[in-house]
Amino acid sequence: MDAVPTGVDGLDEMLGGGIPRGHVVALLGSFGTGKTTFALQFIMQGLINGEKGIFITLEEDVESILRTAQGYGWDLRSHVDEKSAALIKLEPADAKATATRVKSELPTFIKAFGAARIAIDSVSLLSMMFLDEVERRTRLFALCDQIRRTGATAVMTAEVKDDNPRSSRDGLVEYVSDGVISLRLVERANGEVQPTVQVVKMRRVKHSRHIKPYSLTDVGAVVHTEAEVFA
Repeated sequence: MDAVPTGVDGLDEMLGGGIPRGHVVALLGSFGTGKTTFALQFIMQGLINGEKGIFITLEEDVESILRTAQGYGWDLRSHVDEKSAALIKLEPADAKATATRVKSELPTFIKAFGAARIAIDSVSLLSMMFLDEVERRTRLFALCDQIRRTGATAVMTAEVKDDNPRSSRDGLVEYVSDGVISLRLVERANGEVQPTVQVVKMRRVKHSRHIKPYSLTDVGAVVHTEAEVFA
């Protein structure tokens, strides 16, 4: 199967080369685990490879995303100016307008733009706009189906439950996704917090299930596949 490199050193090794092309993958993690960094790194790797990318944000504004990328030394702004990348800000406060854009405008835009990679940060906020669980499930299934129809490969960040860092807040994302990558902060005996990553699920791919430590460096996320997680 054609693998799409994530751009995160070590993670592609765990995935056996990368995310299968056309997959929709959930990136689960609590606040501070670097979900946005992983998603941006995924988009930037595509741009480096000559693939167009779309970053959809429901949390930060466009300028904040550009500054975050710049902080890692990634010139995302020039790619936006050159129309090889697009940053879209959706407003979770306006549920009706956002739902309309996601349902009718987004698939058309993805195809017209020619995007090979998509990142949504975060899908949890998108789901929270709908109070009814049935509607949340329907909307999320529809979104993933719409993305798959475009042929693009996507990463969706999602918040986890406070009492269960292995499960998304709505409990739906991991079921509608083709893959799940879990980011966790593990407190060690000496009081330090160690970020860890695990590929929980990835359809049609033989992948590592080991839990590995990672770091958020000056140039982005790096997974240390040669190291072990110590308590």
